[in-house]
Amino acid sequence: MTDAELDPALVRVLAADGSLDPSPEAERYLPVIEALSEAELETFYRDMVTVRAFDRQATNLQRQGQLALWPPSFGQEAAQVGSARAARPQDHLFPSYREHVVCTIRGVDPIDIIRLMRGLTHGGWDPTDPKNGNTHIYTLVLGSQTLHASGYGMGMVFDGRTGTGDPERDEAVIVYYGDGASSQGDVHEAMVFATSYNTPQVFFLQNNHWAISVPVSTQSKVPLVRRGAGYGMPSIRVDGNDVLASYAVTKLALDEARSGEGPRAIEALTYRMGAHTTSDDPTKYRTSDEEAFWAQRDPITRMRAYLEGRGASASFFDDVDAAAAAYADDVRVRTNQLTAPEADSMFAHVYSEQHPLIDRQRKWLADYEASFEEGRA
Repeated sequence: MTDAELDPALVRVLAADGSLDPSPEAERYLPVIEALSEAELETFYRDMVTVRAFDRQATNLQRQGQLALWPPSFGQEAAQVGSARAARPQDHLFPSYREHVVCTIRGVDPIDIIRLMRGLTHGGWDPTDPKNGNTHIYTLVLGSQTLHASGYGMGMVFDGRTGTGDPERDEAVIVYYGDGASSQGDVHEAMVFATSYNTPQVFFLQNNHWAISVPVSTQSKVPLVRRGAGYGMPSIRVDGNDVLASYAVTKLALDEARSGEGPRAIEALTYRMGAHTTSDDPTKYRTSDEEAFWAQRDPITRMRAYLEGRGASASFFDDVDAAAAAYADDVRVRTNQLTAPEADSMFAHVYSEQHPLIDRQRKWLADYEASFEEGRA
């Protein structure tokens, strides 16, 4: 694989070596990047390093039997950090199941993601709680979150919560999904409704090149960015391993959607360096040469080189590494302190109001457990 195969027309700001080398397609986005402060640039880097430390810790916890499953985000940090930082506080975010840093940037406690993957909760967190930053829960059913996002966007239109001309109040939706999910019928139905109702929505496709074990070349004979364009929405292809490009493209797309211009589609070209989940063995279906090619385009290494070129000190990077290690260690400690939920909790939040079917099921379980000699099965 060569650089030319990465599509020279995509939006890129940073070269693989971290130097500032905008592609022609990046020109309209440069003012957005130039407006970033040094503190914001450092935050992008800190976010990526922190989530990678968390990701590695969670993978280790799964291997130790503390989690049922873990979907690594290793390699996709720039696409996720850039897009999440581009959203306004009033926007609503719909992740799939790999957007760990998207959730934590918005305020979700990482232990709530751990609880979900440990099987201690049905949803993980309450998306209506302000502390969670309008972050909706993970969906393991591929592509279903795109329908949820389109429906929510339609509600925004009906309620007059978007397109009023007030950027401080107008709301938008961004939904995350992968290249494999892009072939699901749900995604295409969501795009139909989004364009038909002019929803304030951004479809953020992370093309990590592998839908479990099926390469993109098998999934589609044309670039995936064309799928959004096929439904009439402006579509942009961005270097998903470039956090600056990911931020700028997403920010403008959200601004346009929020202002009433309708949905947008982004294909972030990235790579899943780790396994699809901890149940997967990527050595069975991809080559070491391919992995080495993408390792040279690591989003964290690229951003570090850029910051070093701007004069960032060694102490800054040391502090980030230390804070990330402490963050991951805190997750490990709190994971080991988790306890199993009470059996009665399985009946909570099934319906918004009390329901006779749930009441009967709860009573049946109580009677069943009471039938044992010590009152518990």
